[in-house]
Amino acid sequence: MAGRVSFQASLLFALGLTLGCAVTTAAARRSGAQECGATTAAQVRTTLYFGSAKPTGSVSELEWQLFLRDEVTTRFPDGLTVWDAEGQWRAPKGTIEHERSKVLLLVHPDTGPARQSVQDVIDRYRKAFDQQSVLWETSRVCVAS
Repeated sequence: MAGRVSFQASLLFALGLTLGCAVTTAAARRSGAQECGATTAAQVRTTLYFGSAKPTGSVSELEWQLFLRDEVTTRFPDGLTVWDAEGQWRAPKGTIEHERSKVLLLVHPDTGPARQSVQDVIDRYRKAFDQQSVLWETSRVCVAS
């Protein structure tokens, strides 16, 4: 059973990388407002992983900052966190590839408009920087009020 769960988790992760879709675990779906208590509020934590390699070079720090200002901050003005990362994966030809990445963490209400804003950010990044995918990871969290 453990091997099956591990395989399923790996498959979901790979699917998210390929399609830029949301990955939500069963545990994340079960947690909600009733588990947060009286002094906290249920929210959604969305983590997006943006690769920087382009067919003609890479996304520069200036390009990233402009994207962050124009596309992300306008949709999520209440706050966000960004950090640099280094990603790797096995390419179809079997080699291990490495890529500089940006990780974006957002905490927001679980609403249709917020989910659409996340999708819009992904779509704009993919189009602006000729990206195949953006990994979208989502979980429920409790936020102190």
